[in-house]
Amino acid sequence: MALVEHSSAARTVREAEEARDELRAALKGAGVTLPSLALDGVSLVGDFPRPLVDLGRCSPQTARRLAGALRGDVR
Repeated sequence: MALVEHSSAARTVREAEEARDELRAALKGAGVTLPSLALDGVSLVGDFPRPLVDLGRCSPQTARRLAGALRGDVR
């Protein structure tokens, strides 16, 4: 892989990490923690990664808290 391609791939992954971190911080501000929030490893493979943020699994209680946060309910 050429240096430019590697740099572009690294930037793409870094941007996905930043998006994940922004989501984690916003959820925390709403009182919601998704313990499995991460980047999907399979989407990072290859010369041209197409990263996906994996929201993972959560308990029904956390799902309800997330739904409340999306509706704008007060904590």
